[in-house]
Amino acid sequence: MSKSKAILFDVKRFAVHDGSGIRTTLFFKGCPLRCIWCQNPEGISSKIEPLWIEKQCIHCHLCENTDPHVHFSNRPILEKGANLEQLVRICPANALRLDSKEYDMDSLVSTAMQDEAFFKHGGGVTFSGGEPLMQADSLIELARRLKARGVSCAIESSFFAPLEVVKNVVKYLDQIYVDLKIFDRMSHQKYTGVSNERIIKNIEYILTSEHKEKVIVRTPLIPGCTATCENISSIASFISSLNPEVRYELLNYNPLASSKYVLLNQSYALQEEKAFSKEKLLWFQNIAKKHGIKNLIE
Repeated sequence: MSKSKAILFDVKRFAVHDGSGIRTTLFFKGCPLRCIWCQNPEGISSKIEPLWIEKQCIHCHLCENTDPHVHFSNRPILEKGANLEQLVRICPANALRLDSKEYDMDSLVSTAMQDEAFFKHGGGVTFSGGEPLMQADSLIELARRLKARGVSCAIESSFFAPLEVVKNVVKYLDQIYVDLKIFDRMSHQKYTGVSNERIIKNIEYILTSEHKEKVIVRTPLIPGCTATCENISSIASFISSLNPEVRYELLNYNPLASSKYVLLNQSYALQEEKAFSKEKLLWFQNIAKKHGIKNLIE
């Protein structure tokens, strides 16, 4: 029996935007990037963390009275040493929860295969996050076992990982969605917390490899960060120079992520921003086309 384990913060069933067909999307916890616009902030930390649902809390202080590592000041403050599982279990209002769950490999395969009936009609399993490549060993074993069962596997990734990890994973994948958020190295460092040098090298590899036809490059349109003429034109020129037939997708900004930050007792950097209009989105798409993109996903 495999000893591999993985931490997931969500399992989304009947997903239709994470690859072809109806899919089950597994969200792996942990991400090396710190994008200021992160849509899944609960997936950044690699550890299982507590969530507090304010509207459900009845302020009974049972958590504080049970565990000396908990102090209640408008909300429960959990110090190091707090027994998270016990606190979640005793909360009468279900206001305290864990943001993720650890799976052994057998249970994870079983979880993924619950929707097997849909996989036979063009669907499959998508690995997302967070950054699934952070749990590379577990990811590779899971992908290998699913492929052995005939399941189509896809990934949504920043490709911020060692090249050898990328090479070991992609051979089990049928669809590869890779984010190239910002082309300028300094701007990428500023807005994501890491250099894009490793990402660029991995994209160079994948778009010139035998796997290039599996790839869709994506850029999320973030106001003031990624959504600039210079950035889109640079990315489009770069990826089309590697593979003239590359598929490229511009993802409109989603302002709804800010609500997740409240649960984590964090502030969201872009609270006042809105999704782009159809006209503005078309403007960005035309920039990509003018700089070499033939296969734009609209």
